Amino acid sequence: MSLPADLLAAGSTTPSPTPSETTTPAVPSLQDAHESATQAASWFEQNWSTWLAIGLKVLLILVIAAVLRVAIRRAITKLIDRMNRTAQAVDGTAIGGLLVNVERRRQRSQAIGSVLRSVASFVIMGTAALMVLSAFDINLAPLLASAGVAGVAIGFGARNLVTDFLSGVFMILEDQYGVGDSIDAGVASGEVIEVGLRVTKLRGDNGEIWYVRNGEVKRIGNLSQGWSTAGVDVTVRSSEDLDKVKATINEVAEKMSKEEPWNELLWGPIEVLGLDSVLLDSMVVRVSAKTMPGKSLTVERELRWRVKRAFDAADIPIVGRAPVLVDGEPTADPTAGMAAPSAYANTSSPQAQAATPLAPPSVTK
Repeated sequence: MSLPADLLAAGSTTPSPTPSETTTPAVPSLQDAHESATQAASWFEQNWSTWLAIGLKVLLILVIAAVLRVAIRRAITKLIDRMNRTAQAVDGTAIGGLLVNVERRRQRSQAIGSVLRSVASFVIMGTAALMVLSAFDINLAPLLASAGVAGVAIGFGARNLVTDFLSGVFMILEDQYGVGDSIDAGVASGEVIEVGLRVTKLRGDNGEIWYVRNGEVKRIGNLSQGWSTAGVDVTVRSSEDLDKVKATINEVAEKMSKEEPWNELLWGPIEVLGLDSVLLDSMVVRVSAKTMPGKSLTVERELRWRVKRAFDAADIPIVGRAPVLVDGEPTADPTAGMAAPSAYANTSSPQAQAATPLAPPSVTK
C-alpha cells in the first residue's frame, strides 16, 4: 500500500470534530414541586409542636416579666408616697422641727425611688432576656463566663469608681446631707451645692468649689440638720459681782428673744451656764443657746454685740481695756518698776561675747 493511501485510510477512521454541546437549565417538573411541598409539610408537621411550645414559653416569660416589673415599680412608688405622707404629718410639730424639712425629704425620696425603680427594671428585664435565650437552646455558659471575666476586670480597673458609686448610694439612702447643708467632710468643708452618686460639690467660705469623691469621705459633720448651738464666752475681771454680770446677760437675752428675726432663729432660751474658767485676773462666763441649723454664728455675733453694749451701760469693765483713770491720773503701769533686759541675756551681743571665757589652747604633740 502506498503512503497516500495509508494517510487517507487513517483520516477516514479519525472522527471529525463536532461543535460543543450547550447545557440548558433543568426545569423542575410538577412532580418535583409536589415532593418539595410534601417534605416541607412533613417537617412542619414534625416540628410545629416544638416551635409552638417555644413561642408560648417566650411569651409567658415576657408577660411575667412585664407584670412583675409593673408590680414592683408600683410598690416602690407607694412606699415613696407613704414616706412623703409621714414627713408631712410631722411637719410643724416639735419633732418635725428637729427633722429634715418636707421638701428636702420629698426630693430625697424621689431620688431613692428613681434608683430603686431603675435597679428593679434592670434586674427583671435582664433575667427575662437570659431566660428567652435559654428557651431557644442557646448555650449561656460562654456568655456568662465572658460576663464574669469582664466584670472582674472592670471591678479591678474601676474599683475606685465602684467605691464612689456605692458610697454615694448609701449617702442618699441614709440622708447624710443634702443640697444647702453646711458640712465638714474632713477633706473639705462648705455648703453643699450638688449631690451626685460619684462626686459631691461643696462651696467653701471663700467662694471656691470643692469636688469631693464620695469614696474618700470617711466622716461627715452636718451643721444644718437638727439644731445648732450658739456659745459665747464673756470674759470679765475676777473682782466683778457675778450676780450683776448674770442679771445683765439675762436682761440682754430676754430682750433679744422677743425681737425679730431673733425670736425665729432662737429655738431655746439663752442660758448663762456659769463660770467656764477662773484665773487670777479674769474669769469667763459661758452663755449658750439652741438655734436654727446653720444660724449659730449669726446669733453669736449679735449676742456679743448686745452684751458689749449692755456691759458698757452697766459699767462692767472688760478685761484688756485702757487703764482706768483715778483722780484724773492713770494708774501706775505695773511694768514701770521692771528693769530693762540686760545685754548679757543675749548670747550673740558684744557684751556677752566679751564676757565669754576663752577656750584653753589645744595641746598637740
